[in-house]
Amino acid sequence: MNSKNNSVFPIIHFLLICTVSVSLLGAQEKELSEKHYRIYSRAKKEVTVIEHMVDDCAHYDVIVLGEEHSDSVAHYLEHLLLEKLYNRYGASIALSLEMFERDVQVVLTEYIENKIEKKRFEKDARLWINYKDYQPMVEFSKENGIDIIAANAPFRYAHLANARGQEFLETLSKSSKSFFAPLPCDTASGAYHDKLMNLKNLIPVSPVKDSLLPDGMKNKKMPSLMPTFDIIQGQSLWDATMAHSAYRYLEENQGKKILHINGRMHSDEFFGIVQQLKHYNKKLKILVLSVFPEDSFPNTDFSQYDNLADYIIVTDPSIPKTIKE
Repeated sequence: MNSKNNSVFPIIHFLLICTVSVSLLGAQEKELSEKHYRIYSRAKKEVTVIEHMVDDCAHYDVIVLGEEHSDSVAHYLEHLLLEKLYNRYGASIALSLEMFERDVQVVLTEYIENKIEKKRFEKDARLWINYKDYQPMVEFSKENGIDIIAANAPFRYAHLANARGQEFLETLSKSSKSFFAPLPCDTASGAYHDKLMNLKNLIPVSPVKDSLLPDGMKNKKMPSLMPTFDIIQGQSLWDATMAHSAYRYLEENQGKKILHINGRMHSDEFFGIVQQLKHYNKKLKILVLSVFPEDSFPNTDFSQYDNLADYIIVTDPSIPKTIKE
């Protein structure tokens, strides 16, 4: 399958996962290395190393990394990148994650500030089913005093946006509306809109075992509703909220630099969150990374991916995924 279009996860947030495997990241982190990925600089038209990419980050306010959520090598690389950014830029680095929703920010902050114990955090934070893939970054941030931004809009509001539109979101309370981007938020248009519509047509409708869904999504019976959804509205709310979360943090923390992690569909081709960030502040300098397994690795023809990001990072497809689709 063409890796450029193999990114349905970010839209449906694991709703169509049929089989879940135990995360392999912990066992593999010691074995993975630079031989399992290749970094290509779009600007220099050449393969480079992570240290050069980290140096380049000096010129940017937000580094947006788009992943495929089941990619073991991507998770290894994200943790490595965070460590290297911290070693290079110290306390100016903050971590922003799609995987946490705004209404659990207080829980996340209490945990990384050692105010609550781990088991309480894990119970209350509505963790993704593959949270172990992101846990090393959370623990590294906790140990080193790195702020973590719970960037995403809660699923319930994306659901409402899809089903009833932004106009209905306007009827919610001020408190509720604090958990997503200010309304009205820009909706996907042009090529990004077309890309999302093409993906919508690829989404199968099949039963999903309730036990496989994150706690916040149980009993939703979402797959049966998928055909009636306007996924543009929900996706746009996610994009706008993640962008606004980063924008708001930078406004309140001058001189900071953000590493933001999201699914590729939110940032590939400089769409989604990248467009929304520019909407909030045209002066923001944004570096976009796209990370994905590539069938011809390590002999990748990077020219076919030149439109995806500033850095295209292909990973070894032979490494087992952390989630079995």
